[in-house]
Amino acid sequence: MLCGIAAALLWQVLHYASPAASQGYAGLGSAADGFSVPQKGTELLFPQDHAAHPNYRIEWWYLTANLIGEDGLSYGVQWTLFRSALRPDDGTTGDITLPWADPQIWMGHAGLTTPDAHYHAERLARGGIGQAGVAATPFEAYVDDWHMRSSDESLQALTVRATGQDFRYKLMLEADGPLVLQGDAGYSVKSANGQSSYYYSQPHYNVSGVLQLPDGPVAVTGQGWLDREWSSQPLAEDQHGWDWFSLRFESGEKLMGFQLRGSNLFTSGTWIAADGTPTALEPGSLQATPLSVTQVADRQVPTDWQLRLPARNLDVQITALNPQAWMGTSFPYWEGPVRVKGSHRGQGYLEMTGYGSPADQD
Repeated sequence: MLCGIAAALLWQVLHYASPAASQGYAGLGSAADGFSVPQKGTELLFPQDHAAHPNYRIEWWYLTANLIGEDGLSYGVQWTLFRSALRPDDGTTGDITLPWADPQIWMGHAGLTTPDAHYHAERLARGGIGQAGVAATPFEAYVDDWHMRSSDESLQALTVRATGQDFRYKLMLEADGPLVLQGDAGYSVKSANGQSSYYYSQPHYNVSGVLQLPDGPVAVTGQGWLDREWSSQPLAEDQHGWDWFSLRFESGEKLMGFQLRGSNLFTSGTWIAADGTPTALEPGSLQATPLSVTQVADRQVPTDWQLRLPARNLDVQITALNPQAWMGTSFPYWEGPVRVKGSHRGQGYLEMTGYGSPADQD
């Protein structure tokens, strides 16, 4: 557990700079004074960019998986490690004699969704004391006893573990396709004003492993999707939340799409061919329309959607496996597996942030 001072610092930085704050996601749209900001035309470098970027304010390593159990049921798994910075850090100013002075704050989220239940857990850590971090060679991201680990510097084969009060899982992942650079060669624009992030994915994992649930272990297989993103000001000041879709179709094609909600909707994404070739979507070309809402944790959250992309003849309905997939973490949000039907059939994941507290919706 963190001491009181570290917990207070963690609350402060996450309140102002976290991708998981529920009201306005404050800080993601604030000025990035002193921090580096993404620049169009910058080449992403591997394996270096699998590791942390301490001079950027916010970053995450984010895995989702759609799974089928030996019992015939569908499951979903999430594993995420967030890094937030208290101040800019080029990696050369730390004082190893004062490990609690390290400016990096870490937060881990794990989720496991079944058709009838949703489990989640959270870990909080301060950089500099060995409790959490990310290394590139060999690749490892960890917080406490949770880890995402490779035997080499690539992301082609990973083992992933997490444990919560009522669940745990261990998964093995093997990629059968290339990394995908989102946006313009990894430069992903998030608003009409030009806010942006660096963003790439590995959406081609085959997954196997075991889920431990209150009723016992379940062997599972399925597909996984890893996202990597970092920035210092990824939202405009008026943007207060997003709806993000990662969809895998029976044709082998895939879609990453998002809309950011504010004074005006901003939508974008990437169409991924079956061979992994990405094509960036024109802003505004993706149309996401809520079809119904569910009362979740006393909030009204859209859990059924229609998604249209006329340029690809896409017109699909997206339905949550479990509409109650609420991540009741320090800064709550909705995150869960979805099914896809219509012009294209498949499955994927949906994340929704910024829908506010019950008081915000009065």
